[in-house]
Amino acid sequence: MCSMAPSAAATIRAVSESFLLRDTRAAYDSVASLYAELFRDVLEILPLERALLAAFAELVRAHDAGPVADIGCGPGHVTAHLHALGPVTFGIDLSPEMVALARQEHPDLRFDEGSMTALDLDTGSLGGILAFFSTIHLPPRELPAVFAEFGRVLAPGGHLLLGFLAGDDPQPQAADHKVALAYRWPPDRLAELLRQAGFAEIGRMLREPHEDERFRHGYLLMHKPQES
Repeated sequence: MCSMAPSAAATIRAVSESFLLRDTRAAYDSVASLYAELFRDVLEILPLERALLAAFAELVRAHDAGPVADIGCGPGHVTAHLHALGPVTFGIDLSPEMVALARQEHPDLRFDEGSMTALDLDTGSLGGILAFFSTIHLPPRELPAVFAEFGRVLAPGGHLLLGFLAGDDPQPQAADHKVALAYRWPPDRLAELLRQAGFAEIGRMLREPHEDERFRHGYLLMHKPQES
């Protein structure tokens, strides 16, 4: 059997990625209003997440290297919470409907349409990146490139707080997400991918699912080391 030419393989992969982005965008557009209603006040019942966000905000403020981008911000409820803690924070989301709702709900904050696979941001322009369960829909092969993109836009000494669905298997496994196909990741494997992208780990947290949740929630707090 002859192997596929590299250019043909790259074209097929690019088409596959474009369909993935299109499908994920359409899925979240279709549930945007319901999603915003369900999650508007969710942080009120998540004390551990509030504590993590407060610690993240403190680290970002102490370094003072630039604003925070909430990548995959949805309707903007976490963006607004983090902004209220002190760091200048803006949101980016793939879904136009989500961005429209975020702008309507939080007219004093900035929200942009965009994809984490190719951020329309200058290199080293951010002091922090918040990615709360926004990378879970990416096929595992795509995460290294996205983490490299995070590293590109983050200033040296900047911080990343990543939320993900946690699994026990040694490799990522597909999860039955209610909106779009998602993946559960073993924390060690995800942390290793971030280290390969140039990040250093500060800490991590695993939380058991609440009554209305199906999967454990994991969080990795990372930073981009200062250039020597």
